[in-house]
Amino acid sequence: MGILTFKGGVHPYDGKELSKNNPVTKYLPKGDMVYPLSQHIGAPAAPVVQKGDHVLAGQKIADAAGFVSSPIHASVSGTVKGIEPRLTATGSMVNSIIIENDQQYESVEFTPARLEDLSKEEILARIKEGGVVGMGGAGFPTQVKLAPKEPDKIDHILVNGAECEPYLTSDYRRMLDDSEKLIEGLRVMLKLFDNAKGYICIEDNKPDCIAKLKEMVKDIPRIEVAELMTKYPQGGERFLIKAVTDREINSTMLPADAGCVVDNVDTIIAVYEAVILGKPVMDRIVTVTGQGIKNPQNFEVLSGTDMAELIEAAGGLTDNVSKVISGGPMMGFAMYDTHVPCIKTSSACLCLEKDDVADAEQTACINCGRCVGVCPGHVIPARLATFAEHGDMESFQKFDGMECCECGCCSYICPAKRPLTQMIKSMRKMVLASRKKK
Repeated sequence: MGILTFKGGVHPYDGKELSKNNPVTKYLPKGDMVYPLSQHIGAPAAPVVQKGDHVLAGQKIADAAGFVSSPIHASVSGTVKGIEPRLTATGSMVNSIIIENDQQYESVEFTPARLEDLSKEEILARIKEGGVVGMGGAGFPTQVKLAPKEPDKIDHILVNGAECEPYLTSDYRRMLDDSEKLIEGLRVMLKLFDNAKGYICIEDNKPDCIAKLKEMVKDIPRIEVAELMTKYPQGGERFLIKAVTDREINSTMLPADAGCVVDNVDTIIAVYEAVILGKPVMDRIVTVTGQGIKNPQNFEVLSGTDMAELIEAAGGLTDNVSKVISGGPMMGFAMYDTHVPCIKTSSACLCLEKDDVADAEQTACINCGRCVGVCPGHVIPARLATFAEHGDMESFQKFDGMECCECGCCSYICPAKRPLTQMIKSMRKMVLASRKKK
């Protein structure tokens, strides 16, 4: 198949050497557990417990409240202390269930199943009941994604193992350490789509993952490894589809419109655990890394764990730390408080000693065209940012502003240090809000 890629993109320092070779350490929380009811796109989950209830690990504490929604499960045993708004990594206050951890970790009994005994409907039901969502960051309920209107037209299931965001190594460790679960999770998904083939998509800066998985799938029908060029944002859904299938989608389309289903490595493993083991989403791998953390680590973290505890478990912050980010440096969220819960979509905590954004001295656009050259969405970021500055919504839409994928490539490459992505993102929100009013 050769090395696959797309047009555009950038090559930032990846920082993966800080944590990639550190094996996953299981972390057991010390304080109260906080479970926000919005850990996914769609309607917030509805609590099914109340203050004073005793719960077990794996017990459902909130149920899906709509078609696009997902249940939430306790990751520890203990007592419900209350349901109240709590701060999340994005800076918003979200209604959350607080559980006092009794440190006993008593669990409900899970009900395993054999894949050959399950119908497609039963597989989807177990995925929904397990609370599986897109764990790469999007949080889209997986059972909805795996039930497109025309399943027979799906011919590609793409396992997104690119992990192109700098510093992150959680998917890398998953692919190396939990290879069997990853393959079995893909087999579960292939049973849902009779005409599909599965591709485990990995950037070529992870040769050990590529070699191991190629050897493991060489005799498995309908599964192969797709080797990708190392480039950001290679793991973006639109660009992964373009690289592997040469098909294109725009902002008004879904991957299913191009015959594809795309899911992150951690999501595929969660599908395996929910369907075959009967275990709901209770934990995930979180990378705590950056020059601002003393001992970068990959942790197996129970949902609801305080991020500040993980920072301390990784040796604490250095004396010179200037910024802490939930996620990666390109698309993550800067945090002003580290006392936020790790949720289903928490992939990393990045601690930086140098804040390039705050230190940047902005100058006027010099019309160099670099932002155009790297934009994978093939728009003109500098022009769109100017429209955004002037509130020119009509011109913004005319010049395809809604096709911006908000990846940050333009801001990264801009010699004038203009926050192009942030300006475009703000205008996109205004456009969407105006469309809703109409």
